[in-house]
Amino acid sequence: MSGLISNFPYNGVVTVNRVILKPGYTVDDLQERVAELCENVKTYHSDTGFVGGFVALNSGDISNEGSTVGQAVRSPLKDKEALIVTFWRSFEDHEASHRSDTFQPLFRKVLELCENGNEEIAYEMLWSGKAYSPEDAKAARAAKAQYAA
Repeated sequence: MSGLISNFPYNGVVTVNRVILKPGYTVDDLQERVAELCENVKTYHSDTGFVGGFVALNSGDISNEGSTVGQAVRSPLKDKEALIVTFWRSFEDHEASHRSDTFQPLFRKVLELCENGNEEIAYEMLWSGKAYSPEDAKAARAAKAQYAA
């Protein structure tokens, strides 16, 4: 199943930036600068490889059910760390977007507030999917009960 990101090709590329805010900068500063950057990418690169993206802020919650590195209760990076995740048709399309004259000034403004510098990792998509509808979930459970050994 690959319907999570509409029009994302099976061999697409996902890039992930991890931003840790420098002291003195706020989430509002981050949101403003990243919004300008994202608007630029949508405007100038939607027809040259950009498929979509999202920005997620560290909520501070740590899953004790899904973590194996201790039983911490809160992340010290709450409201200080964000992930900028983008989806591209190819890595080459992504790289070309970063070389654009309109992108670079906005990118530098985002980097000004990054305590950790920037390292953008590119990943090849292996799987994506969205939740089943309630009816499909019921059918999937019934099939598992009937056929799973």
